[in-house]
Amino acid sequence: MGRWEPGARERLQAAALELFATRGFEQTTAAEIAQAVGLTERTFFRHFSDKREVLFFGQQEFLQAFIDGVEAAPPETSPLEVIASALQAAASFFPDERRSYSRMRQSVIDQNPPLQERELHKLAGLATTVAAALRARGIGEPAATLAAESGATVFGIAFTQWIRDGETRSLAAIASDVLRELLDLTGAATASRPFP
Repeated sequence: MGRWEPGARERLQAAALELFATRGFEQTTAAEIAQAVGLTERTFFRHFSDKREVLFFGQQEFLQAFIDGVEAAPPETSPLEVIASALQAAASFFPDERRSYSRMRQSVIDQNPPLQERELHKLAGLATTVAAALRARGIGEPAATLAAESGATVFGIAFTQWIRDGETRSLAAIASDVLRELLDLTGAATASRPFP
């Protein structure tokens, strides 16, 4: 029987994304997704709690990549250097062969306000998780939260650039460039002393 074949989750994800992109997220049902790959609706719900989860599956692994990067940073590393380590670790979660999938996924999210809200919630959760990991390293407040929020912002900007049509650089390279831009901005602000 098809429902017990290996790779069912991946097949369901691929079919769902294709249907969401061509028919629309709201117009696609879980039953149609399952039927597209020869599985039952019941099998769909064994893998995903609802059709939104198809787009957001892997959240824990995504967060763990950042945590691994935080933990891998050498002791006595500045908060933003720890963020650089986290960004590099997280970039490995998005190899170049995943770019076309990520582009299509983002286009589906961009067309649906509730999915956009869920994506923003995911980034907020990322900042919260990374801030906790920074505090666990002994980085105090507000530095931990400032660094974590900055890291989430850098990731969001880098990811948006990475999925643009025609982009060929790796996510790691883009994230490094965006972080460097942030450091240049904060260095310029410090040098010009805009605050009393």
